[in-house]
Amino acid sequence: MSNEAAAGIKVLVIDDSNTIRRSADIFLKQGGYDVLLAEDGFDALAKVNDLHPDLIFCDILMPRLDGYQTCAIIKRNPTFSGVPVIMLSSKDGLFDKARGRMVGAEAYLTKPFTKDQLLQAVEQYRLKA
Repeated sequence: MSNEAAAGIKVLVIDDSNTIRRSADIFLKQGGYDVLLAEDGFDALAKVNDLHPDLIFCDILMPRLDGYQTCAIIKRNPTFSGVPVIMLSSKDGLFDKARGRMVGAEAYLTKPFTKDQLLQAVEQYRLKA
């Protein structure tokens, strides 16, 4: 996909790991996307409300409000229920994937991810938004 086609598409990355946020930020910007970053669920909910992202990557294990809770809150809001949410986790478990689907997540990406994996996930799900 060309960078022109990616322009104006806002991708929110929610992760308490500074390393993961920085990697995602670099990879997504190289793909031409506008990147929004949040370090936990509460920070993310404020940004979703204020900035209306087109796609969300959400870590599962975070302090205060975990990824499942964050995703469920986003999906319960009629304004944002159609925004694709892709869960991020260092565990590749069946249970985690099933639980992610139960709270409305579209997909699941295992960390650490490559630039190609991240951009491919955006490509696949941004068209559904």
